[in-house]
Amino acid sequence: MALQNRVTPSGEIIADPARGLFMGNRGILHDDARRLGKARWRHKNWITCLLDFKGRRRDVMSPHRYTELFFLDEAVALAAGHRPCAECRRGRYRAFLAAWTAGAGQDGQPKAPELDAVLHAARVDPGTRRQRTYRTDLAGLPDGVFIRLEALPLLVLGDRLLPWAPGGYGAAIARPSGGPVCVLTPRPTVAAMTAGYRPELHLRTVNTENGNAGPA
Repeated sequence: MALQNRVTPSGEIIADPARGLFMGNRGILHDDARRLGKARWRHKNWITCLLDFKGRRRDVMSPHRYTELFFLDEAVALAAGHRPCAECRRGRYRAFLAAWTAGAGQDGQPKAPELDAVLHAARVDPGTRRQRTYRTDLAGLPDGVFIRLEALPLLVLGDRLLPWAPGGYGAAIARPSGGPVCVLTPRPTVAAMTAGYRPELHLRTVNTENGNAGPA
């Protein structure tokens, strides 16, 4: 039976056999039977990690060790409120930090704890402890952002919107020219993406011309 360790663009943690391209960490969320409790995080430094780094091996959801979370790709991880790990994804972390600084109009780059504090305030509603969203015009959103239309999470990519599913993206639909939409990706992360940061995407989506799978 699939473990409950797969993260959706809405930040929920579900059970699904698909593992995805990246792993994440929010602390120890499971018990000795590998079942999640009520907590969905134990600290504010929600990171996105490589699946393979320096040959390290882990038994997933081992007792008293952090809960391994998995994402289809980096766009999903960013939408859920994570950011690149400063160790295993050092280059990507630096690129994210530079884009974050540019997007925020800051003179100096924040330290990781400062970045995580801002992200946490932007990704979690303190009242409900659920994902914080906001509305803005679709026309101004950069590639890699997730929006929600009719309860469906959709990836913005050029002139297309790609519906997310745990195993990959579905058939693309045409992106409207504009109009207000609900944005899942935290506002400061969207600003970093507007400033040039591009997430690593799942490489296979549905080709809208012939229905076949192809590169994103």
